[in-house]
Amino acid sequence: MLTLGSLSNTSKDRKRKRRVGRGISSGAGKTCNRGTKGEGARSGWRKRETYEGGQFRTYMKFPERGFSNVRFQRKLDAINLDQIDAIYENGEVVSLATLKEKGFLKSKSHGLKILGNGSLTKKVKIEAVALSKTAKEKLEQADIQVKLLEV
Repeated sequence: MLTLGSLSNTSKDRKRKRRVGRGISSGAGKTCNRGTKGEGARSGWRKRETYEGGQFRTYMKFPERGFSNVRFQRKLDAINLDQIDAIYENGEVVSLATLKEKGFLKSKSHGLKILGNGSLTKKVKIEAVALSKTAKEKLEQADIQVKLLEV
């Protein structure tokens, strides 16, 4: 039978925090277990994960492999058909220059891509570098002139 008197604490003992720098006789005094001199003895020092005690680091021995095209990519600015419908009037030309004039584009661009979200009710002329499939289908149905430019 279980009684209050027979209960015992079965939880794990809490590990006490080491109190360093409390005198030489404490076992962790004077240099506070940091040794003498060197960068490890200074405040604010933390060992880097990749540090290997002064030896040449393993990750630095491995060759850099492959090629990334990121430096040479030419990103295109995109605009949807419903945005064109909101910004332009009948008979206008949709191009990078006119989009910058209207304040739609701010920075330097390598080209314009037309996306097919929404519908286009106005008769405009489009000068772009690329078209999405849905945009191409919708523009063909609406019988709108599209001039494809090179990047």
